[in-house]
Amino acid sequence: MGKIKLAVVGIGNCCSSLIQGINYYSSANSENCAGLMHYDIGGYKPGDIQVVAAFDIDRRKVGKDLRDAVFAKPNCTKVFCPDLPKFGVEVKMGHILDGISPHMAEYPEDRTFAAADCESCDVAEELEDSGADILVNYLPVGSERATGFYAQAAIDAGLGFVNCIPVFIASDKSWAGKFEEKKLPLVGDDIKSQFGATIVHRTLANLMRDRGVRLVRTYQLNTGGNTDFLNMLHRERLKSKKISKTEAVQSALDTPLEPENIHIGPSDYVPWQNDNKFCFLRMEALIFGDIPIDLELRLSVEDSPNSAGSAIDAIRVCKLALDRGIGGPLEGISAYTMKHPPVQYRDDIGRKMVEDFINQ
Repeated sequence: MGKIKLAVVGIGNCCSSLIQGINYYSSANSENCAGLMHYDIGGYKPGDIQVVAAFDIDRRKVGKDLRDAVFAKPNCTKVFCPDLPKFGVEVKMGHILDGISPHMAEYPEDRTFAAADCESCDVAEELEDSGADILVNYLPVGSERATGFYAQAAIDAGLGFVNCIPVFIASDKSWAGKFEEKKLPLVGDDIKSQFGATIVHRTLANLMRDRGVRLVRTYQLNTGGNTDFLNMLHRERLKSKKISKTEAVQSALDTPLEPENIHIGPSDYVPWQNDNKFCFLRMEALIFGDIPIDLELRLSVEDSPNSAGSAIDAIRVCKLALDRGIGGPLEGISAYTMKHPPVQYRDDIGRKMVEDFINQ
């Protein structure tokens, strides 16, 4: 197989983990690939992903080689592959639009975004010139206009699109139709971590349902110290995020809970946590004889590598669809790797759909 030529917008922690992971697993084989959900997807291995274009708006990243940009502030994720090669890919100045929340200016520069004072590039032209196959969106939560801008740039340049944030593109009929019309594959929306709060919450909800246990009320509270959690202190930017996370759990239930009995969403920003995320989960339910039980769980994960563990599959399946001339939302991989896919399926069904698609 050839290379998967990738463009990325938003060179933050999630992008850093993805780029590190591509190189970390480039020498792996089918017997030595712990941490991957799939080593081989239709002939594409992790090392077959080649980043050819990158966009950001931070002055510590714009104009730098991608190797240096992924480790620049305010990134704070774990460095598990420090010896990255020089990529020869310069990070271009993107379009800010609504990508920076005003409240971010109140925090130390090492913790927040610092916009570069230079002219934005022509994104669609850069994408075309790079020869990219797929554009991955890692913009901050709440970047509604900016995400629409980059989605349209992907269409104009003839790229597949993997939307890792909770702005609804794949799950929006209008956007889905645009990608389908151009025969460009679309994966989204809102990346579901490899083993994170959402997948654990969904799995426990499925287990309760399968065992005849009736879930009565639940919450999921999350804290973290990266720019994602800082950005989400602005509650107006959280609307789609809260919808995405809540629907991901509600879809695992036969009868959705009333809004007052379910609370899921980011809760607070704790700087010293950096990219480590704490999930506090509580589930109250009824078993045989309507006897009450409750479950409490605390999960600690490095947030961005957890995200990259799903993104590396989403990218390869998207390329497989592109090779096959399949356009529009990809239901299986979206259900498997995203919180708010066009159609919600149980995780085991989503995985089977992905396996079936790969083996077509």
